[in-house]
Amino acid sequence: MYAYRLHELHAAELRRRAERDRLVREALRARRAARRTGRKEAGGPVSSDRKRFVHAA
Repeated sequence: MYAYRLHELHAAELRRRAERDRLVREALRARRAARRTGRKEAGGPVSSDRKRFVHAA
């Protein structure tokens, strides 16, 4: 019975770790997505003046 109880405790710990890891990955994905959408909103062409640079010889 003691070995079974240890097995249950270990399995529960593994489930807690897996859930924590899933939450961490989900938070990282959300942060990355937020950064991407932030870049897209602030992005766009910096300058449309293409005559600034001359053609190379």
